[in-house]
Amino acid sequence: MSSKNFRGSVAEKSLSREEQLAKINDVRKMIGPIADKLPVLCSEASISRYLRARNWNTKKAGKMLKGTLKWTLEYKPEKIRWEDIAEEAKTGKIYRADYRDKHGRIVLVMRPGFQNTTSTEGQIRYLVYCMENAVMNTNPDQEQMVWLIDFQQWTMSSISVKVTRETAHVLQDHYPERLGLAILYNPPKIFESFWKVVKPFLETKTYKKVKFVYSDDPQSLKPMEEIFDMDKLECSFGGKNTAVFNYEIYADRMKEDDKKITFTASGCPSPIYQHSIEAASQHTESMALENVSDASDEDGHSCSDELDNLNLERVDKSTQGVGLGCTEVGNDEEEVARETKTSELT
Repeated sequence: MSSKNFRGSVAEKSLSREEQLAKINDVRKMIGPIADKLPVLCSEASISRYLRARNWNTKKAGKMLKGTLKWTLEYKPEKIRWEDIAEEAKTGKIYRADYRDKHGRIVLVMRPGFQNTTSTEGQIRYLVYCMENAVMNTNPDQEQMVWLIDFQQWTMSSISVKVTRETAHVLQDHYPERLGLAILYNPPKIFESFWKVVKPFLETKTYKKVKFVYSDDPQSLKPMEEIFDMDKLECSFGGKNTAVFNYEIYADRMKEDDKKITFTASGCPSPIYQHSIEAASQHTESMALENVSDASDEDGHSCSDELDNLNLERVDKSTQGVGLGCTEVGNDEEEVARETKTSELT
């Protein structure tokens, strides 16, 4: 372990609960009032994940979280529905298993050899959909998940460096500390060369969570028995469960989950406040770009950081008065929408 990583791990372990809360509050202050408008992303649990990902460095964690806030407003992951990604899902290249590991963690099964499309945008969109669905279904006391990566049918032709790089970017920057363990099951010998290419895209914390497991190596199989109930684990991973991926059944399951999505942001059936923030963000971004250059100031702070703050502050001003409570959202949706539209035009 490098001295830098060692210092980071020691710092994390030595922080008291009070010190951790102080850092969480510092990050929330860096984000500003907009934190109140995006309560899920700016919750204590969420900020804590960003801090852990950056070894409790508040400045780095704040910058990382701001990046996710902007990405969320622009990419709108919460609006992706099954109908948008159904074609990507047909081969079962990624799906949420109907069982959990012994720690209660969500299990995502990934089969890169089952790739059925060539669109980087479509593949990343499906990945984001799967991650959002997995996060939505995590237990309150368990925020991490397990990835089971099966190398059936995998060949060098399955490789896309562009998709791999974008995948690493999305997962590490916008879903920090969500991965508990990644199991690479029966990777072919040639994969070792690809792994050397992939590792530079991954942070140290991430690739240390990766385990290689081979069905013909009893020693490497031991973690599977320790982590999973073998009666529930699929046969393709050495378990006793003979069920296989069924597209029609899985589609119905995901459509049911889609119905729950509108309740996750605020606990209300219609999160119109989130639409208001998105609309305001789009309206103010071009205004901010006109006034901020890419140069650095004398203090060494890049103007991209100023742009982050400016955008978030303007979004916050544009959403003032848009309540988060169910009663405010429920009966007064049309009135709030009209007020927000007016604020966008003025």
